[in-house]
Amino acid sequence: MANSEADEGKFFKGLKLKIMRLIFLGAPGTGKGTQAALVSKKYGIPHISTGNMLRDAVKKGTELGKKAKKYMDAGELVPDSVMIELVKERLVQDDCKNGFILDGFPRTIQQAEVLDSYLEKNLMPITSVVLLDVDTDFVVRRLTSRRLCRKCGRDYNLLTDPPQADGTCKICGGEIYRRDDDSEYTIMNRLQVYQNQTNPLLEYYEKQQKVNRVDGNRTIQEVQTQIAQIISE
Repeated sequence: MANSEADEGKFFKGLKLKIMRLIFLGAPGTGKGTQAALVSKKYGIPHISTGNMLRDAVKKGTELGKKAKKYMDAGELVPDSVMIELVKERLVQDDCKNGFILDGFPRTIQQAEVLDSYLEKNLMPITSVVLLDVDTDFVVRRLTSRRLCRKCGRDYNLLTDPPQADGTCKICGGEIYRRDDDSEYTIMNRLQVYQNQTNPLLEYYEKQQKVNRVDGNRTIQEVQTQIAQIISE
């Protein structure tokens, strides 16, 4: 086993397997997707990223994708009605029976209320909300440095995980590009939208005593440690 895999494993070693229905919250670029993927791998529960689901719909040119693209390109939130139906369809799939991780949803109070109502009706209440706190300057640097492979979709970051020296993908040799919504102007708009529309979710879930804060400015392994402690408790 590679050292990185061994390091990841020790953070989760000994934790009891249980049904976990988690929500990962945080501004764009906080690393919540990375952490959610790690938890998904260790516990065998699906990582449901609404951002990835929407980008896939855009790439395929579906009706949902066409509706969502104009909002995503402007750094605005996709309407609640679209997001709610998308998530509901996903949560009824068999792999969600033992738990799931929601990444990027809910983002508004309305979404949270509809989600809670739906999950409680189906006896699937949320068990914990993990909030990744990261400084704004750090988020902007991280997102403006983000790149994607046009062929296989592999994520890169010019600061922490760059592609090959010739600007191609390490995996498939595909072309590397920057997403339209990763420009500095769009990122700042996304962060403002997050502050205005998503932060109230903290009060909503804090009233339910489900919010657990994690310092996202730390290394990936240090953040893993904090999340593992939350899950074990």
